[in-house]
Amino acid sequence: MSTKLYVGGIPYSSTEESLKELFAQAGEVVKVDVISDRYTGRSRGFGFVEMGNDEEAKKAIEMFNGQDFEGRKLTVNEARPREERNDSRQAA
Repeated sequence: MSTKLYVGGIPYSSTEESLKELFAQAGEVVKVDVISDRYTGRSRGFGFVEMGNDEEAKKAIEMFNGQDFEGRKLTVNEARPREERNDSRQAA
């Protein structure tokens, strides 16, 4: 079963492909999502990397958490489940 990782501190110029290449050093990368601003399309500086299994995910955390990537320090940890948000904009 794959494990999803949160990756913060991603340089705004980074692509999903460059992140995939980096994390492939720790094992199989199933999926990469760099989160973009919905209005500007610009990277928000964080994303998610799905690794092939728990062991590879732990290795990726050990290898990349706190490490420099393209001039920024990465924060890498296991992603928490998404919380439901009460979006007041939808109430109108």
